[in-house]
Amino acid sequence: MSPSARPTIAFTGGGSGGHVYPGLAVAGALRDRGFSGRMAWIGSRKDSDREAVEAAGIEFFSVPSGKLRRELSAKNAADAFRVLAGFAAARKILKELQPLLLFSKGGYVSVPPCAAAASLGIPYFTHESDLTPGLATRLNAGRAEAVVLSYEETRGLLPQAAQDRAIVAGNPVRAAIRRGDAARGRALLGLPEDTGLKDTGHAALPVMLFLGGSQGARQINELVASALPRLVREAFVVHQTGPDAAPLPTDASIASRYRAFAYIRDEMADLLAAADLVVGRAGAGTLWESAALAKPMLLVPLCGSGTRGDQVDNAALFARAGAAVSLVGPDATADRLVEEALGLIRNRGRLAEAGAAAQALAGRDAAAEIAELILKRIGETP
Repeated sequence: MSPSARPTIAFTGGGSGGHVYPGLAVAGALRDRGFSGRMAWIGSRKDSDREAVEAAGIEFFSVPSGKLRRELSAKNAADAFRVLAGFAAARKILKELQPLLLFSKGGYVSVPPCAAAASLGIPYFTHESDLTPGLATRLNAGRAEAVVLSYEETRGLLPQAAQDRAIVAGNPVRAAIRRGDAARGRALLGLPEDTGLKDTGHAALPVMLFLGGSQGARQINELVASALPRLVREAFVVHQTGPDAAPLPTDASIASRYRAFAYIRDEMADLLAAADLVVGRAGAGTLWESAALAKPMLLVPLCGSGTRGDQVDNAALFARAGAAVSLVGPDATADRLVEEALGLIRNRGRLAEAGAAAQALAGRDAAAEIAELILKRIGETP
């Protein structure tokens, strides 16, 4: 690997689609604005991260990474060595790439590259998708030139020294999502183009889209299994199950109004456009992709001891704005889900209001805004 004569922008982040796809959205927006230089990504050793980045035509370099834990664990010592190894590897890569700027999308893998960039005098921006900043963002914010936020409310949750460097630009969404076409989505499902929400006959079925993230979500799958017979009386249910979920047993009457996908990839934009209601977790990707198309949401945020509570906070923000209904913890039952979901799709006015509220809260084109911030920083005109 040798330094390129072309101007270079580096990216880092990974460990989940939520830390990769928004960064790729920024890369796409940079290309749309005429940046023709080199782009490279420093990420984890997960095959899924590499495949997504390389599919977007960006060079990928993996570094060792250790998980950042808030709690005491015997694994912390081993992960500390991985973090140090990641720092050394990232520093070597950055010295050879000589990027004008590093853009961090977060996740534990981003911490060593950001520290390495700071040690080399390379400016970097770090981005936070959620309402409450994660540990990686808090660590990266210390020497970041800009801390890019999705919500103004997050500014006050940052360390005091980072608040003046915070810029609110939103959470980047893939350009393909904004090009989603409802008619194509309904055609994929074998449904007529017109939704006609006041009619519950087959020719006018509204669409409920259940999303549990790229790996699925056991809780969402269990809720669908319990609620499905009642939901399909008034809606067509589309369900992303995750790759390891067992197929739901369905009789003929249910099967005609239910479509399961292990993973929705290229069809996501059109299926999202076709959805009258999105039901799922409250990760930033689901929230902002739904909001980009003005979709009302019924949220079942991940909660409990295994999470820092970021999805609960996200869901509460959208619920306060009137963009979503949130079912948290003991409220997330099949009976409540049916009650809330059917109540929403029976009320066209309420759906429209919630969709408009979602778009007002999280519909801005963050990828474009961040791309322009980057181009301005490196001295290129968008």
